[in-house]
Amino acid sequence: MNDNLKNPLKSKDNTVLAKPFLKWAGGKSQLIPELSSRLPKKITNSGKIDTYVEPFVGGGAFFFYLKSKFEIKNSYLFDINRELVVGYKTIQNNYKELILLLQEIESEYLQKDEDGRKKYYYNIREKYNKQIQNFDYSNYNNKWIERASYLIFLNRTCFNGLFRQNSKGEFNVPCGKYKNPTICDKNNLKKVNSALQNTEIIYGDFSESSKYIIKNSLVYFDPPYRPLTTTSSFTSYSKEDFGEEDQIRLANYFKELGKRGAYLILSNSDPKNEDPNDDFFDILFKDFFIERVNAKRSINCDPKKRGEIKELIIRNY
Repeated sequence: MNDNLKNPLKSKDNTVLAKPFLKWAGGKSQLIPELSSRLPKKITNSGKIDTYVEPFVGGGAFFFYLKSKFEIKNSYLFDINRELVVGYKTIQNNYKELILLLQEIESEYLQKDEDGRKKYYYNIREKYNKQIQNFDYSNYNNKWIERASYLIFLNRTCFNGLFRQNSKGEFNVPCGKYKNPTICDKNNLKKVNSALQNTEIIYGDFSESSKYIIKNSLVYFDPPYRPLTTTSSFTSYSKEDFGEEDQIRLANYFKELGKRGAYLILSNSDPKNEDPNDDFFDILFKDFFIERVNAKRSINCDPKKRGEIKELIIRNY
């Protein structure tokens, strides 16, 4: 393994790297050692990536890791969650103004008692949801800074740090109980801004990434997980669902891109955790390398089921 890959928490100059600016269910921080050890030798030997594409950026843990370890000429990050895109683009364009707003919110929130914090939280959530009706998601403007501050505040103070929307696109997670939550992580926001240079952030379906993917591109797919059980309810990270038909569409897209000579790597939940006979992904990706690695499931309404599970890592090389 490349020496630079041994410690995924440090960059080449031994400084702490940028980390996701949101708590994100299904985030890939814990999988970074597994993913990084499977990078193409051409990339680990050269230390360079000409084109990096992530069609489901989510929290962006793997992207931030790669940015600290490799020289990436161009990056293209996609997500169908428009609120996430608002957050990324705001940090990319106006992180200093965002920090000022978050510091103000943090100061107001932390000086209140428990009841005061609860009222403050639901007041912000109501404002955030009302904005949807007239918010311009197509053209970046100063209103995005306020919306991004609300997004980060809600994420840092809501129950379990979840991001969940109803069918109307409204944030519907209840208030959490934290003694001293970090709402404004100034240093990390600055590092995220730095990592997002030479990066395009695009709102859209994963298939829209096609135009950016050429031979030797590195593409990492981290789609919304196929629920491990029929009662799983943590897949609504956007108002658009991602069902089995979408998983099949993604597998076909994976095959199509493989013909271009791109390096493809994908992670997903292993249905065999619940049903040893469930071959859904084994059949879908039978022409590729499929590995099962250990991971921890941290989100479950039953704490006893938050244990070690297997996750899939699928590659075309």
